Amino acid sequence: MIDAAVLRICGRPPVIESRPLPPLGPGEVLVRVAAAPITPLDVLCASGTSYFGEPATPYVPGVQGVGCLPDGRPVWFATSAGMRPGDGSMASVVAVPAHDIVPLPVDAPVPLTAALGLSAVAAQAALHVAGPLTNATPGSATGQAGGDVGKQVLVLGAGGVVGQAAIQLALLGGARRVIAVARSPEALAHAEQLGAAATVPLLPDDSETGLADCLRDVADGPVDLVIDPVFGIAAAAALRVLRPGGTLVNLGSSASATAPIDSATLRGGSLRVAGYTNNALTTEERARLITEIAAHATAGRLTVKHEVVPFAEVAEAWTRQVVGKTRGRVVLSIVDA
Repeated sequence: MIDAAVLRICGRPPVIESRPLPPLGPGEVLVRVAAAPITPLDVLCASGTSYFGEPATPYVPGVQGVGCLPDGRPVWFATSAGMRPGDGSMASVVAVPAHDIVPLPVDAPVPLTAALGLSAVAAQAALHVAGPLTNATPGSATGQAGGDVGKQVLVLGAGGVVGQAAIQLALLGGARRVIAVARSPEALAHAEQLGAAATVPLLPDDSETGLADCLRDVADGPVDLVIDPVFGIAAAAALRVLRPGGTLVNLGSSASATAPIDSATLRGGSLRVAGYTNNALTTEERARLITEIAAHATAGRLTVKHEVVPFAEVAEAWTRQVVGKTRGRVVLSIVDA
């Protein structure tokens, strides 16, 4: 028998139950789960109100996790729990299609790798939607005389896991400067610790033009790229400080489902607005990105705020995730790594 967090009614937290060992389907392997994060996607799917539709219950939530194969090799893995019928990562043992498994370094930090997961994948992929983070200038390998100048990147929602990862990954990828926007003073201070050259608070009564003015004040010239997990006023303001031909990549709508974007701003700057979702990645692309993320985390180059919670406390942790009362990404410690 195994322990599993089972969700029986949408909108309520899962509870620990004892279940038989999951049977192996074609092409599946068993994974002994060490850690599984509670992500906003898990909560959204379990609410029954997501664009995937109401999930069939009962089921075990968890769209990703970190664990070991039967031979002891550490792996990261993905599931489609909540999006399609089937169980997810929040169990002591899970059956996972082999193509959804990514090998990890033997010394990969388990809780941190679980906390980063698909959020860091989204940050890394979004950073490169508009091409490399260096602009070739005369004299570089691709130019005539000079060197490569990194892009200036603006990260909205810098207090979230995507935002925290984007700050660090932008700098690791060659960006010359990162500006971070977040709501809380704590998040802004943490963004500076992660390498942001400037920070701007997002206040409840901010106007689009007022926030844009604050961004211009701290920017070292026009912004090349905006990473936007929030949308709303912040996204509209960010568009106003983009250089001509610059790009805003939207990954979510944690602040608002709509934004007051005007046609004149878009056309006047020949700006580009791109939408991004991890669901568009192939399994090979996702594996490559997870491998990069795990390598950075193992080398100490990449981190995010997270709290490790015993598996037995999943219901309480889930409820805190729903109401936004967590100390970073919640990671369930399921089986000792």
